[in-house]
Amino acid sequence: MQKKRYIYIGVVFLFLGFPVSGQVDSLKTEEQKGDEPVFYFDNDSLSQSGIVLDEVVLLERLQFASESDRRAYLLLRRRTRKVYPYAKLAAERLQTMNERLETIEKKRDRAIYTRRIQKYIENEFSDQLKNLTRSEGRILVKLIYRQTGSTAFDLVKDLRSGWRAFWYNVTANVYEISLKEEYNPFEVKEDYLIEDILLRAF
Repeated sequence: MQKKRYIYIGVVFLFLGFPVSGQVDSLKTEEQKGDEPVFYFDNDSLSQSGIVLDEVVLLERLQFASESDRRAYLLLRRRTRKVYPYAKLAAERLQTMNERLETIEKKRDRAIYTRRIQKYIENEFSDQLKNLTRSEGRILVKLIYRQTGSTAFDLVKDLRSGWRAFWYNVTANVYEISLKEEYNPFEVKEDYLIEDILLRAF
């Protein structure tokens, strides 16, 4: 078994070595451009010492203790995938709004702009959000915290008022949802599974 492993490693290095030696042979000139050298080949050039690749996250295959656990995970996955686009878009809208607010000097103009964005978001998503189940609404609240770093309660408080945030939370509590709920995948099992789902899907 160990012999096969060494053979595999040797073959990998062998194939990795061929392109390098071929390119070195055709190397013509070398110039300095900023902090990095520029290498010229036959019909091409390379302005860095290596190629930067995107990060790849490898996740193990999930193991479930029972069939009911597997079904619960699949149900959570369906709900998470359904509401994640709303949380992501809300975070993007919030970032855009905050960047725009920094350019508005007058307090009155800032308030007008904020109300305009709120009405736009409410008109755009109100029908879809009304169709969410309690579980989906609770997941959405968690994902809003994940995407923005603030609870839904704090966002409403900052954008509207503490009074409005209080009554929104009271209404949400009727449906067993708390706008003050945070997202903690390191301590809460459901949050850990949600993070796993997001990493695998997006």
